[in-house]
Amino acid sequence: MLQKVLVLGGSGFVGRHVCEKLVRQSVQVTVPTRRLRNASNVMTLPLLTAVEADVHDEAQLCALVAQHDAVVNLVAILQGSAQAFDRAHVQLAGKLARACQATGVRRVVHVSALGADIRNPEALPSNYLRSKSRAEQVLHQAALELTLIRPSVIFGAEDKFLNTFADLQQLFPVVPLAGASARFQPVWVEDVAQAVVACLGQAHAHASIGQIYEACGPDVFTLRELVELAGRISGANQGRCRPVFPLPDALARVQARLMELMPGEPLLSRDNLDSMKVPNVATGHHPGLQALGIEPASLMAIAPTYLGHRGWRSRLLERRSAAGRQA
Repeated sequence: MLQKVLVLGGSGFVGRHVCEKLVRQSVQVTVPTRRLRNASNVMTLPLLTAVEADVHDEAQLCALVAQHDAVVNLVAILQGSAQAFDRAHVQLAGKLARACQATGVRRVVHVSALGADIRNPEALPSNYLRSKSRAEQVLHQAALELTLIRPSVIFGAEDKFLNTFADLQQLFPVVPLAGASARFQPVWVEDVAQAVVACLGQAHAHASIGQIYEACGPDVFTLRELVELAGRISGANQGRCRPVFPLPDALARVQARLMELMPGEPLLSRDNLDSMKVPNVATGHHPGLQALGIEPASLMAIAPTYLGHRGWRSRLLERRSAAGRQA
Protein backbone atom coordinates (compact mmCIF):
# COMPACT_ATOMS: atom_id res chain seq x y z
CA MET A 1 0.00 0.00 0.00
CA LEU A 2 1.27 3.48 -0.85
CA GLN A 3 2.14 5.79 2.03
CA LYS A 4 0.61 9.15 1.03
CA VAL A 5 -2.52 9.56 -1.09
CA LEU A 6 -4.23 12.76 -2.27
CA VAL A 7 -8.01 12.32 -2.51
CA LEU A 8 -9.77 14.89 -4.67
CA GLY A 9 -13.43 14.96 -3.69
CA GLY A 10 -12.56 13.27 -0.41
CA SER A 11 -15.25 15.09 1.57
CA GLY A 12 -18.08 13.83 -0.64
CA PHE A 13 -20.37 10.82 -0.39
CA VAL A 14 -17.94 8.28 -1.86
CA GLY A 15 -14.89 10.18 -0.67
CA ARG A 16 -15.64 9.77 3.01
CA HIS A 17 -15.78 5.99 2.64
CA VAL A 18 -12.55 5.94 0.60
CA CYS A 19 -10.77 8.03 3.22
CA GLU A 20 -11.97 5.82 6.07
CA LYS A 21 -10.67 2.70 4.33
CA LEU A 22 -7.33 4.27 3.44
CA VAL A 23 -6.57 5.42 6.99
CA ARG A 24 -7.42 1.92 8.25
CA GLN A 25 -4.56 0.78 6.01
CA SER A 26 -2.26 3.32 7.77
CA VAL A 27 -2.17 5.53 4.69
CA GLN A 28 -1.64 9.27 5.16
CA VAL A 29 -4.50 11.00 3.34
CA THR A 30 -4.84 14.61 2.21
CA VAL A 31 -8.24 16.03 1.32
CA PRO A 32 -8.27 19.47 -0.32
CA THR A 33 -11.42 21.55 0.11
CA ARG A 34 -12.41 25.13 -0.60
CA ARG A 35 -13.53 25.55 3.02
CA LEU A 36 -12.46 23.39 5.93
CA ARG A 37 -16.00 23.14 7.27
CA ASN A 38 -16.95 21.26 4.10
CA ALA A 39 -14.61 18.47 5.20
CA SER A 40 -15.91 18.22 8.76
CA ASN A 41 -17.12 14.67 8.09
CA VAL A 42 -13.56 13.42 7.54
CA MET A 43 -11.38 15.82 9.54
CA THR A 44 -11.48 13.67 12.68
CA LEU A 45 -10.04 10.62 10.92
CA PRO A 46 -6.52 9.71 12.08
CA LEU A 47 -3.76 10.24 9.51
CA LEU A 48 -6.01 12.54 7.47
CA THR A 49 -5.22 16.18 6.78
CA ALA A 50 -7.80 18.52 5.29
CA VAL A 51 -6.35 21.60 3.61
CA GLU A 52 -8.02 24.65 2.15
CA ALA A 53 -7.20 24.71 -1.55
CA ASP A 54 -8.80 25.20 -4.95
CA VAL A 55 -8.03 22.10 -6.99
CA HIS A 56 -9.09 23.98 -10.14
CA ASP A 57 -6.13 26.31 -9.60
CA GLU A 58 -3.37 24.49 -11.45
CA ALA A 59 -0.52 25.83 -9.32
CA GLN A 60 -2.25 24.80 -6.09
CA LEU A 61 -3.09 21.38 -7.51
CA CYS A 62 0.49 20.83 -8.63
CA ALA A 63 1.79 21.71 -5.16
CA LEU A 64 -0.63 19.22 -3.60
CA VAL A 65 0.18 16.39 -5.99
CA ALA A 66 3.92 16.82 -5.40
CA GLN A 67 3.59 15.76 -1.78
CA HIS A 68 1.98 12.37 -2.51
CA ASP A 69 2.59 8.93 -3.97
CA ALA A 70 -0.79 8.64 -5.72
CA VAL A 71 -3.96 10.56 -6.47
CA VAL A 72 -7.59 9.44 -6.30
CA ASN A 73 -9.96 11.64 -8.29
CA LEU A 74 -13.60 11.51 -7.16
CA VAL A 75 -14.64 15.00 -8.26
CA ALA A 76 -17.91 14.93 -10.19
CA ILE A 77 -21.13 16.82 -10.72
CA LEU A 78 -24.52 15.53 -11.87
CA GLN A 79 -26.15 18.83 -12.79
CA GLY A 80 -25.12 21.95 -14.66
CA SER A 81 -24.37 23.49 -18.03
CA ALA A 82 -22.09 22.00 -20.65
CA GLN A 83 -19.43 24.45 -19.45
CA ALA A 84 -19.83 23.31 -15.83
CA PHE A 85 -19.47 19.65 -16.79
CA ASP A 86 -16.41 20.45 -18.87
CA ARG A 87 -14.77 22.36 -16.00
CA ALA A 88 -15.51 19.76 -13.31
CA HIS A 89 -14.64 16.71 -15.37
CA VAL A 90 -12.49 17.46 -18.43
CA GLN A 91 -10.52 20.55 -17.44
CA LEU A 92 -9.76 19.20 -13.98
CA ALA A 93 -8.55 15.94 -15.51
CA GLY A 94 -6.21 17.91 -17.75
CA LYS A 95 -4.84 19.91 -14.83
CA LEU A 96 -4.35 16.71 -12.84
CA ALA A 97 -2.52 15.06 -15.74
CA ARG A 98 -0.18 18.02 -16.11
CA ALA A 99 0.42 18.17 -12.34
CA CYS A 100 1.32 14.48 -12.29
CA GLN A 101 3.67 14.88 -15.24
CA ALA A 102 5.34 17.92 -13.67
CA THR A 103 5.88 16.24 -10.30
CA GLY A 104 6.64 12.69 -11.39
CA VAL A 105 3.59 11.26 -9.58
CA ARG A 106 2.22 8.66 -11.96
CA ARG A 107 -0.31 6.58 -10.00
CA VAL A 108 -3.90 7.77 -10.47
CA VAL A 109 -7.20 6.06 -9.68
CA HIS A 110 -10.01 7.92 -11.40
CA VAL A 111 -13.69 7.24 -10.66
CA SER A 112 -15.64 7.82 -13.86
CA ALA A 113 -19.16 6.59 -14.70
CA LEU A 114 -20.81 3.55 -16.19
CA GLY A 115 -21.83 4.45 -19.72
CA ALA A 116 -18.68 6.44 -20.43
CA ASP A 117 -16.97 5.60 -23.71
CA ILE A 118 -13.33 6.58 -24.09
CA ARG A 119 -13.41 5.65 -27.79
CA ASN A 120 -16.27 7.88 -28.96
CA PRO A 121 -17.49 10.45 -26.41
CA GLU A 122 -19.38 12.55 -28.93
CA ALA A 123 -21.76 9.68 -29.70
CA LEU A 124 -23.14 9.78 -26.15
CA PRO A 125 -26.45 11.54 -25.47
CA SER A 126 -25.67 13.73 -22.42
CA ASN A 127 -23.20 16.36 -21.30
CA TYR A 128 -22.52 14.25 -18.22
CA LEU A 129 -21.49 11.13 -20.14
CA ARG A 130 -19.61 13.04 -22.83
CA SER A 131 -17.57 14.98 -20.27
CA LYS A 132 -16.87 11.85 -18.21
CA SER A 133 -15.62 10.15 -21.36
CA ARG A 134 -13.44 13.07 -22.42
CA ALA A 135 -11.91 13.16 -18.92
CA GLU A 136 -10.94 9.51 -19.36
CA GLN A 137 -9.36 10.36 -22.70
CA VAL A 138 -7.30 13.19 -21.21
CA LEU A 139 -5.93 10.99 -18.41
CA HIS A 140 -5.31 8.07 -20.74
CA GLN A 141 -3.30 10.23 -23.14
CA ALA A 142 -1.08 11.44 -20.29
CA ALA A 143 0.60 8.02 -20.05
CA LEU A 144 -0.02 7.72 -16.31
CA GLU A 145 -0.27 4.55 -14.25
CA LEU A 146 -4.03 4.92 -14.53
CA THR A 147 -6.94 2.86 -13.27
CA LEU A 148 -10.50 3.77 -14.25
CA ILE A 149 -13.48 2.71 -12.14
CA ARG A 150 -16.91 3.09 -13.74
CA PRO A 151 -19.66 2.70 -11.14
CA SER A 152 -23.37 2.39 -11.76
CA VAL A 153 -25.56 4.59 -9.57
CA ILE A 154 -24.24 4.42 -6.00
CA PHE A 155 -26.42 3.81 -2.95
CA GLY A 156 -25.73 4.01 0.76
CA ALA A 157 -26.99 5.55 3.97
CA GLU A 158 -26.18 9.14 2.96
CA ASP A 159 -27.12 8.83 -0.71
CA LYS A 160 -29.22 11.29 -2.68
CA PHE A 161 -30.66 8.40 -4.66
CA LEU A 162 -32.85 5.98 -2.70
CA ASN A 163 -33.30 8.56 0.07
CA THR A 164 -34.74 11.01 -2.45
CA PHE A 165 -37.16 8.40 -3.79
CA ALA A 166 -38.28 7.61 -0.24
CA ASP A 167 -38.75 11.33 0.45
CA LEU A 168 -40.95 11.72 -2.61
CA GLN A 169 -43.04 8.74 -1.54
CA GLN A 170 -43.53 10.33 1.88
CA LEU A 171 -44.52 13.73 0.48
CA PHE A 172 -46.84 12.97 -2.44
CA PRO A 173 -49.91 10.73 -2.86
CA VAL A 174 -48.70 9.66 -6.33
CA VAL A 175 -45.30 9.82 -8.03
CA PRO A 176 -45.22 10.92 -11.69
CA LEU A 177 -41.93 9.49 -12.91
CA ALA A 178 -39.74 10.47 -15.85
CA GLY A 179 -37.46 7.81 -17.27
CA ALA A 180 -39.37 5.05 -15.50
CA SER A 181 -38.05 2.28 -17.76
CA ALA A 182 -34.37 3.28 -17.48
CA ARG A 183 -32.22 0.41 -16.21
CA PHE A 184 -29.67 0.56 -13.40
CA GLN A 185 -27.37 -1.86 -11.60
CA PRO A 186 -26.93 -0.04 -8.26
CA VAL A 187 -23.70 -0.54 -6.34
CA TRP A 188 -23.08 -0.04 -2.61
CA VAL A 189 -20.83 2.88 -1.72
CA GLU A 190 -18.71 0.62 0.51
CA ASP A 191 -17.97 -1.65 -2.45
CA VAL A 192 -16.93 1.28 -4.65
CA ALA A 193 -14.66 2.61 -1.90
CA GLN A 194 -13.17 -0.83 -1.39
CA ALA A 195 -12.46 -1.04 -5.12
CA VAL A 196 -10.55 2.26 -5.03
CA VAL A 197 -8.46 1.10 -2.08
CA ALA A 198 -7.88 -2.33 -3.63
CA CYS A 199 -6.43 -0.70 -6.75
CA LEU A 200 -3.86 1.05 -4.57
CA GLY A 201 -3.09 -2.00 -2.44
CA GLN A 202 -0.29 -4.45 -2.95
CA ALA A 203 -2.46 -7.37 -4.09
CA HIS A 204 -3.94 -5.57 -7.12
CA ALA A 205 -1.63 -2.57 -7.63
CA HIS A 206 0.17 -3.90 -10.71
CA ALA A 207 -2.74 -5.74 -12.33
CA SER A 208 -5.07 -2.74 -12.00
CA ILE A 209 -2.81 -0.33 -13.90
CA GLY A 210 -4.28 0.37 -17.34
CA GLN A 211 -7.51 -1.41 -16.39
CA ILE A 212 -11.13 -0.31 -16.48
CA TYR A 213 -13.45 -1.82 -13.84
CA GLU A 214 -17.23 -1.76 -14.04
CA ALA A 215 -18.45 -1.34 -10.46
CA CYS A 216 -21.97 -2.75 -10.32
CA GLY A 217 -24.18 -4.56 -7.86
CA PRO A 218 -25.59 -8.02 -8.51
CA ASP A 219 -29.10 -6.92 -9.54
CA VAL A 220 -30.64 -4.84 -12.33
CA PHE A 221 -33.69 -2.63 -11.69
CA THR A 222 -35.77 -0.20 -13.68
CA LEU A 223 -36.09 3.28 -12.21
CA ARG A 224 -39.74 2.56 -11.49
CA GLU A 225 -38.83 -0.55 -9.53
CA LEU A 226 -36.30 1.42 -7.50
CA VAL A 227 -38.81 4.14 -6.63
CA GLU A 228 -41.37 1.53 -5.59
CA LEU A 229 -38.79 -0.38 -3.52
CA ALA A 230 -37.74 2.81 -1.74
CA GLY A 231 -41.37 3.50 -0.90
CA ARG A 232 -42.05 0.03 0.43
CA ILE A 233 -38.86 -0.20 2.47
CA SER A 234 -39.35 3.24 4.01
CA GLY A 235 -42.95 2.45 4.92
CA ALA A 236 -44.70 4.89 2.62
CA ASN A 237 -48.45 4.30 2.38
CA GLN A 238 -48.22 1.74 5.20
CA GLY A 239 -45.54 -0.18 3.33
CA ARG A 240 -47.48 -0.49 0.09
CA CYS A 241 -45.66 2.50 -1.52
CA ARG A 242 -47.39 5.24 -3.47
CA PRO A 243 -48.62 4.62 -7.01
CA VAL A 244 -45.94 5.41 -9.60
CA PHE A 245 -47.08 6.75 -12.97
CA PRO A 246 -44.52 6.68 -15.80
CA LEU A 247 -44.48 9.88 -17.86
CA PRO A 248 -44.21 9.85 -21.66
CA ASP A 249 -41.01 11.39 -23.01
CA ALA A 250 -42.54 14.78 -23.87
CA LEU A 251 -44.02 15.24 -20.39
CA ALA A 252 -40.84 13.90 -18.81
CA ARG A 253 -38.84 16.68 -20.44
CA VAL A 254 -41.38 19.27 -19.32
CA GLN A 255 -41.11 17.94 -15.75
CA ALA A 256 -37.30 18.07 -15.90
CA ARG A 257 -37.34 21.62 -17.28
CA LEU A 258 -39.65 22.79 -14.49
CA MET A 259 -37.37 21.18 -11.90
CA GLU A 260 -34.37 22.97 -13.41
CA LEU A 261 -36.13 26.30 -12.85
CA MET A 262 -36.62 25.65 -9.14
CA PRO A 263 -34.07 27.04 -6.62
CA GLY A 264 -31.18 24.80 -5.64
CA GLU A 265 -29.96 21.61 -7.27
CA PRO A 266 -32.80 20.03 -9.26
CA LEU A 267 -34.00 16.53 -8.46
CA LEU A 268 -34.01 15.86 -12.21
CA SER A 269 -32.61 17.66 -15.24
CA ARG A 270 -32.95 17.17 -18.97
CA ASP A 271 -29.33 16.07 -19.05
CA ASN A 272 -30.17 13.38 -16.47
CA LEU A 273 -32.91 12.15 -18.79
CA ASP A 274 -30.47 12.08 -21.68
CA SER A 275 -28.00 10.05 -19.58
CA MET A 276 -30.72 7.51 -18.84
CA LYS A 277 -30.95 6.71 -22.54
CA VAL A 278 -27.81 4.62 -22.01
CA PRO A 279 -28.54 1.56 -19.83
CA ASN A 280 -26.66 1.98 -16.55
CA VAL A 281 -25.71 -1.69 -16.39
CA ALA A 282 -22.49 -3.65 -16.83
CA THR A 283 -21.50 -4.18 -20.44
CA GLY A 284 -19.34 -7.21 -19.70
CA HIS A 285 -16.54 -5.69 -21.78
CA HIS A 286 -14.50 -4.96 -18.66
CA PRO A 287 -13.90 -6.80 -15.37
CA GLY A 288 -16.19 -6.18 -12.44
CA LEU A 289 -15.64 -5.87 -8.72
CA GLN A 290 -15.01 -9.59 -8.40
CA ALA A 291 -11.69 -9.11 -10.21
CA LEU A 292 -10.61 -7.02 -7.22
CA GLY A 293 -11.73 -9.68 -4.73
CA ILE A 294 -15.00 -7.89 -3.92
CA GLU A 295 -18.35 -9.70 -3.89
CA PRO A 296 -20.80 -6.82 -4.39
CA ALA A 297 -23.61 -6.44 -1.88
CA SER A 298 -27.20 -6.46 -3.07
CA LEU A 299 -29.38 -3.40 -2.73
CA MET A 300 -32.06 -5.46 -1.02
CA ALA A 301 -29.61 -6.48 1.70
CA ILE A 302 -28.39 -2.94 2.44
CA ALA A 303 -31.24 -0.51 1.71
CA PRO A 304 -33.52 -1.70 4.57
CA THR A 305 -30.75 -0.91 7.08
CA TYR A 306 -31.16 2.82 6.43
CA LEU A 307 -34.48 3.33 4.64
CA GLY A 308 -36.36 1.16 7.10
CA HIS A 309 -35.83 3.48 10.10
CA ARG A 310 -37.02 6.77 8.70
CA GLY A 311 -40.27 7.15 10.65
CA TRP A 312 -43.02 9.34 9.30
CA ARG A 313 -40.83 12.43 8.98
CA SER A 314 -38.42 12.03 6.10
CA ARG A 315 -35.17 13.94 5.74
CA LEU A 316 -36.76 16.16 3.13
CA LEU A 317 -39.64 17.03 5.46
CA GLU A 318 -37.15 17.83 8.21
CA ARG A 319 -35.14 20.09 5.90
CA ARG A 320 -38.27 21.93 4.85
CA SER A 321 -39.31 22.40 8.47
CA ALA A 322 -35.88 23.78 9.32
CA ALA A 323 -36.03 26.17 6.39
CA GLY A 324 -39.42 27.39 7.58
CA ARG A 325 -38.08 28.09 11.07
CA GLN A 326 -35.20 30.13 9.63
CA ALA A 327 -37.44 32.22 7.36
